[in-house]
Amino acid sequence: MLTLYHQCLCPNSRFVRISLSEYGLIPRLVDERPWDRRHEFLALNPAGTTPVLVEEGRPPLTHPTIIAEYLDETQGADLGEHRLLPRDINARIEVRRLTAWFNEKFHVEVSGPLITERVFKRHMTVNQGGGPPDIEAIRAALANIRYHLAYIGWLVRTRDWLAGARLSYADLAAAAHLSCVDYLGDVPWNEDESAKNWYARVKSRPSFRPLLTELHAGIAPSKTYADLDF
Repeated sequence: MLTLYHQCLCPNSRFVRISLSEYGLIPRLVDERPWDRRHEFLALNPAGTTPVLVEEGRPPLTHPTIIAEYLDETQGADLGEHRLLPRDINARIEVRRLTAWFNEKFHVEVSGPLITERVFKRHMTVNQGGGPPDIEAIRAALANIRYHLAYIGWLVRTRDWLAGARLSYADLAAAAHLSCVDYLGDVPWNEDESAKNWYARVKSRPSFRPLLTELHAGIAPSKTYADLDF
């Protein structure tokens, strides 16, 4: 039995959910509000961050990179040449580099600030860090997304997928983070057609579709969020 502690608009949670689905794994989902710092959740992950994957008989897996590596170690061979972390060492380095780029750099510069300021702070008390959104943080994130989108466009104009010839963790990480920003309607898709077409391909995968049907309480998705032909 797999249990995933997640938050529906947490980009790293989405990355793990998509990855699990690509492996054909359907976990039990537990909605977690990390800012509440529940004692039971902190016992699983003292850092208090989502996602956390729990498999019976194993220690809790407490970081998206750790979870991705674990899935490759335990499930990757079954996907053969379509595994999300390729066998070739050079290809693995590039997938890891780009996966970290989106799960860390993009998260710090774009998806993290936008989701925190526009969504999560609504549910936090003042002591938890809630309050009015930081307009300057939002402006900075909206400026930052443009060079990230241009980078994605450049990558897919030189390769079939972000990290090479096949779909990989890099694509899932980038799409997971963009999907959260797209929920808010903050992705300037008109600025890079190549990036938009790549996202449409990932967005159309069966592993992605459950995300497009979920709604966050009190916030409606953008008009094109669930549109596969946006």
